Amino acid sequence: MQFTFAKILPIAAAVALVAACGKKEEKPADTAASAPAAATAPAAGGGEVVVKIGHAAPLTGGIAHLGKDNENGARLAVEEANKAGLEIGGKKIKLELVGEDDAADPKTGTAVAQKLVDAKVVAVVGHLNSGVSIPASKIYSDAGITQISPSSTNPDYTKQGFKTTYRVVATDAQQGPALANYAAKTLQAKSVAIVDDATAYGKGLADEFEKTAKASGVNVVAREATNDKATDFKAILTKIKGKKPDVIMYGGMDATGGPFAKQAKELGIAAKIVGGDGVCTDKVAELAGDAVQNLICSEAGLALSKMEAGADFEKRYQARFNAPVQIYAPFTYDAVGVIVDAMKRANSTDTAAILAEMPKTNYKGVIGNIAFDEKGDMKEGTITLYEYKDKKKSVLDVVKM
Repeated sequence: MQFTFAKILPIAAAVALVAACGKKEEKPADTAASAPAAATAPAAGGGEVVVKIGHAAPLTGGIAHLGKDNENGARLAVEEANKAGLEIGGKKIKLELVGEDDAADPKTGTAVAQKLVDAKVVAVVGHLNSGVSIPASKIYSDAGITQISPSSTNPDYTKQGFKTTYRVVATDAQQGPALANYAAKTLQAKSVAIVDDATAYGKGLADEFEKTAKASGVNVVAREATNDKATDFKAILTKIKGKKPDVIMYGGMDATGGPFAKQAKELGIAAKIVGGDGVCTDKVAELAGDAVQNLICSEAGLALSKMEAGADFEKRYQARFNAPVQIYAPFTYDAVGVIVDAMKRANSTDTAAILAEMPKTNYKGVIGNIAFDEKGDMKEGTITLYEYKDKKKSVLDVVKM
């Protein structure tokens, strides 16, 4: 069945989606009541009202390919919604995606967040990284603007008490244990070494992995930290090699995870390497070379191949962008759908009205059923585990949380 906005909107009023990862404990007052009204303006020559939806992700730097994938998913949703036609509050609506580059940098991310607020977007899809979503979330909360992260997994993001923060992926409190349980039960690991990139995402995932590994009786023989710009891991890996772990857990992104795996093989380390969604890409196979065969990784959601509407989405995505889906494009696509669904249920494009509808979200999107708990996390979390065969991802297991 063709899964397009043209068919979704008349049936289910389009998706409602809001998520992100937060770090610092700050509990502001209810922002919904004081949220600014949506910025709407007649579109030139068409009599339509333009409604802006923000998107923020790294479009430059080592993980720009992931940021562009996220932006493409959101853009496809906006284009399909406009093609299908939207009418809210008796007015014809034209959506406009306002895309910004946060460079995967917390400081840049907060500046981008303020820029989107000043542009009077009605909601934001983003950011990609937990380390950026967390500080940016305070800015959106203060402005009363819904934020839906498609890929930020650090549990702290939704622990801040903000009423504006949502996400459409599982958390590292689910992903870390899934990886640790696989290492302990399936790989029969008795000892592990853990390395993270010192970001909110990488360290957070590694911490969750460590807690479950220790609880399972696995001995953690080393805990090391690098950074998200590193290229040479041989000093850390040489130290780890002497500990002879059965498994090495790496918390970080593919830009560093690929070289990490490659250098481990060059040093003759036989231990399996496990990592989270940050490394679980096609790009990591290019960076790791043959060493990718030794990698087990996870995604904080259902695999595209396992999504009921995944094949049709992939076909439309490739036709539009002439590129394969990396990871989270279906999640950004659905995030836009969730926002549109909230507008339709509210019969308004006002930011406060959209935000008020978010807790009531019950939407079936490409990624599956989307509904949120009281913190803004998905009620139904799924973790997918992968291995690499012939440098291509292959599903190992699906864990429902």
